[in-house]
Amino acid sequence: MENTKALLGARIREIRKARGLTQEQLAEMIDVEQKHVSRIESGKNYPSIDLLEKMAAALKVPLMGFFDFMHLQDDDESAVNLEKMLLELDRDSRKIAYRLIRATIKALKDI
Repeated sequence: MENTKALLGARIREIRKARGLTQEQLAEMIDVEQKHVSRIESGKNYPSIDLLEKMAAALKVPLMGFFDFMHLQDDDESAVNLEKMLLELDRDSRKIAYRLIRATIKALKDI
C-alpha cells in the first residue's frame, strides 16, 4: 500500500501539471519555495491545511479534490477498493455497475 503522503503528493503534481504550471509557478502563487512544493509532490512532506487551502485556490480545485487519488494506487489496492464499492451497492445497482464495468473493459480491449 502506498502511503498517503506519496499519494497526496502525486495527486497535487497531477493537478498542477494539468493546469500547465511548473513547480516554480505554483510556489510563487502560494508564497513558498519551489523546494517545498517538490518535497510535497515527492511525498517527503505533508502540507499544512493552510497551505493545502492556498494550493486549492491557486489550482482552482476543491480541497477534497486533492484526496481523490484512488486511480494512483497500485493495481491490487485499486481492485480491492473497486470490490468494496460494488459491495456497498444494492443488488440492482450492483448489476448495473457490473454491466457498465464489463462494457468499459470490452471497449478498452478493443482500442
